Amino acid sequence: MPSPRLLALLAIIGTTVLSFPALAGDPAAGERVYKAQCSACHAIEPGKNRVGPSLAGLVGRQSGAVEGFRYSNANRNANLIWTPEILDRYLINPRVVIPGTIMAYAGLRNDKQRADLVSYLETLK
Repeated sequence: MPSPRLLALLAIIGTTVLSFPALAGDPAAGERVYKAQCSACHAIEPGKNRVGPSLAGLVGRQSGAVEGFRYSNANRNANLIWTPEILDRYLINPRVVIPGTIMAYAGLRNDKQRADLVSYLETLK
């Protein structure tokens, strides 16, 4: 029988791992997800906007802050910093995280693909 101390440690480790799914992704697999799910609307080159804003430098950036992109009021006023955790939630359902966004994306429900995509987005400077 495991000791109460060991059980407590395992509970903490499990909670920590489950709290940060985006940290466990594979950037190479995430690039494939980007190409399949995001590239039609978002470029990865700095300063190149499409239907959506450039994703270059997304992680750590203020929402609604890409120069030259015309955002909805919801995105401009969301006052979010795009962290891996917020991106993970946003990619499940953008309209839950930013009500009123005009981003026409149904969401990415697959946990592994989302983790991979967020890991890839973290590599974009």
